[in-house]
Amino acid sequence: MERLQKAMAEAGVASRRASEKLILQGKVAVNGTIVKELGTKVGTHDEIVVNGVPIQREQHVYYLLNKPRGVISSAHDDKGRRTVVDIIHDEDIEERIYPVGRLDYDTTGILLLTNDGALANKLMHPKYEVEKTYIAKVEGIIKNDELKQLRLGVIVDGRKTKPAKSKLISVDRTKKTSLVQLTIHEGRNHQVKNMFKVVGHPVIKLHRETYGPLNLYGLQPGEFRALKPEEIQALKK
Repeated sequence: MERLQKAMAEAGVASRRASEKLILQGKVAVNGTIVKELGTKVGTHDEIVVNGVPIQREQHVYYLLNKPRGVISSAHDDKGRRTVVDIIHDEDIEERIYPVGRLDYDTTGILLLTNDGALANKLMHPKYEVEKTYIAKVEGIIKNDELKQLRLGVIVDGRKTKPAKSKLISVDRTKKTSLVQLTIHEGRNHQVKNMFKVVGHPVIKLHRETYGPLNLYGLQPGEFRALKPEEIQALKK
């Protein structure tokens, strides 16, 4: 069950605030009865009619994408560049969806797309501390004390990052690069890149490997799939 004005907003009738005004004006009926209470809740099978016209309510959908490099993490791009939503819609999937959070243009890896606004907002809210694991190829041979700095937190834009998990995977002494796994549960802009920059190891390549309980097993770059029911439940928990 969800609030009537929220269901109206998600169906594209109007903004949530404008939907509240329509309810108070007596222009909304639920299952044939005019409703003027803002606390009214509706389920997926309730019929909602606004100004005599039934609204079309979308079923919630959830897609997991292995984002390739050179794609924008957005529903639209003013410059006409390819977006993650374009990848989904290329397969004749018509639902109005948007990405949960963002990955940089040159960053690859796991990205969730949905039209479930309530779940998306919770997943992105700092208090829920959803873990995200990245694999970063960085310049230089990273040292143990620098990995410890990442774990304890570093100062980025005047604020200390929250405790993280860091692990050295391998080093290439010929090319003078390191491969590092970093797990965080914050979502600041360019956070992983900025953290490595602070400890003196700029990122060369970045890939997000996991998001909460989800991973990319079986998905090649540019491929996506619908989430399984048990995966959706795991995200909501």
